[in-house]
Amino acid sequence: MGIYEELQARGLIAQVTDEAEIRELINKGGAKFYIGFDPTADSLHVGHFMALCLMKRLQMAGNTPVVLVGGGTGYIGDPTGRSDMRSMMTPETIEHNCACFKKQMERFIEFGEGKAIMVNNADWLLKLNYIDFMREVGPHFSVNNMLRAECYKQRMEKGLSFLEFNYMLMQAYDFYHLHEVYGCNMQFGGDDQWSNMLAGTELIRKKKGEDAYAMTITLLLNSEGKKMGKTQKGAVWLDENKTTPFEFYQYWRNIDDADVMKCIKMLTFLPMETIADMENWDASRINEKKQILAYELTTLVHGKEKADEVQETARKLFSGAGDDENMPTTTLDPASLSEGKIGLLDLLVITKLAASKSEARRLVTQGGVSVNDEKVTDPNMTVEADAIKAGLKLKKGKKIFHKVTF
Repeated sequence: MGIYEELQARGLIAQVTDEAEIRELINKGGAKFYIGFDPTADSLHVGHFMALCLMKRLQMAGNTPVVLVGGGTGYIGDPTGRSDMRSMMTPETIEHNCACFKKQMERFIEFGEGKAIMVNNADWLLKLNYIDFMREVGPHFSVNNMLRAECYKQRMEKGLSFLEFNYMLMQAYDFYHLHEVYGCNMQFGGDDQWSNMLAGTELIRKKKGEDAYAMTITLLLNSEGKKMGKTQKGAVWLDENKTTPFEFYQYWRNIDDADVMKCIKMLTFLPMETIADMENWDASRINEKKQILAYELTTLVHGKEKADEVQETARKLFSGAGDDENMPTTTLDPASLSEGKIGLLDLLVITKLAASKSEARRLVTQGGVSVNDEKVTDPNMTVEADAIKAGLKLKKGKKIFHKVTF
């Protein structure tokens, strides 16, 4: 099985422009491909995880990743999948976020001479003269076709700014620039990026002619990763200072049963033979599958030592041993207490186990909260300072633990 066939078997390929050329190129290790990441935060999240894993798979098969950090497109913001315009970031914030991305990506991708390269589109987009850019790129785009693109259609009713309307042209120019300067011959992205990616492919073909056809093939990545980035607590980050290794492990440990095998196929590096065997396991072994998924992905992101620690913590917690050393922890200022105590509902909101006090009240009254392993049903319960000083253990449902201390 070549790497292309493996990507198919893992359910990663949604659409392609030139399948025969793509198959041959990446199976022979001849692809120099790019994936773009706009620096909208100071950490990557699990929505980026699939793309990172894909780059790693292809690099292991001899292909060359070109990691594009959108320091230039970040000034505008991709309208795809958005109901409103993104907040404008300062140049300092964009630069900081790009630096954070690079540090995290180095855990997955090998950079260096003859290996992967990282580029920032600020290096060319910020230098463009607007009139020259419009003359060079504008004639190759039909406004009618652009407005039919899904990434714009869903925004038309609420309003699409001219600023965002330019995003497709800039992304297309990125591929053209990477093709010209770095010899990039392929691009990958989520299926919500299809229109933007086709624009880049077509721009090269129109400017370079049919001779460039075989070198501007586009591969499309299924956008399941986009659906993985959110939980009730918000985004699940790859930065352990934003999402602890234990929280990261528990996120995958608690995913829906129906998604477990899909995630194992798409995100882990377990051999396909092993995965095929797991698919035939009895339904009673679903928790074993989830433990394998959580451990494999935590190892990828945080390393084997951290993965071993959090897996052991989870095992002891669920067995009642109560080891909370690696449990997610919120540290309170004693001054935040009133007369030496604090309400349980306030604690649930502070620890983000509930989004609001009304949600916290519902959780408590329905029996979904335990304090130090004792179920609580009184929403008016308060917690004394001494209990917090000793390390208060909160439990939401059957699987979510959190410690509170000073």
